[in-house]
Amino acid sequence: MKYTIIGRNIEVTDNIKDSVENKLERLAKYFAQDSEAKVTMGTDGDMQKIEVTIPTKLGFIRAEDAGYDLYNSIDNVAAIIEKQIKKYKSKIIDKKQNSLSFSDAFIAESYPEEDEENIKIVKTKSFALKPMDAEEACLQMEMLGHNFFVFLNMDTNKVNVVYKRKGNSYGLIEPEM
Repeated sequence: MKYTIIGRNIEVTDNIKDSVENKLERLAKYFAQDSEAKVTMGTDGDMQKIEVTIPTKLGFIRAEDAGYDLYNSIDNVAAIIEKQIKKYKSKIIDKKQNSLSFSDAFIAESYPEEDEENIKIVKTKSFALKPMDAEEACLQMEMLGHNFFVFLNMDTNKVNVVYKRKGNSYGLIEPEM
């Protein structure tokens, strides 16, 4: 597994690099050899934040953690990713093309089923898409008290999603077709 380690407002020392690579190395057994993990670390006030993203054929496996101890956060992120992989193993390697991102040993290995239930959709909503800009969509989302809002972008005439991020900021999802 290859690692790309980026520091934002933090110097990535050799000790930090070694720690990240050692902790994430236990995840290498799950992925194909040419897989790459992107690690982004930074500070937010007194908090040390780490985010790990691993692209696969299915999509992305991602985890983040923040705390006062960067090394503890590195441990936590590795554990989160490992738990996600084991929990969703049957779903992420269901199709043969998706299994190309994962190692043969991981595919062959069996893990005990989690006690958690399968994903259930319990409610379906339909609504008319009103053309608006992203700022107006954020305002609508805040007025509704939601964490995300789907709208028709008046500039691009495409369906977009705005969502609330940590730290009172917003994100915009613009799908590509």
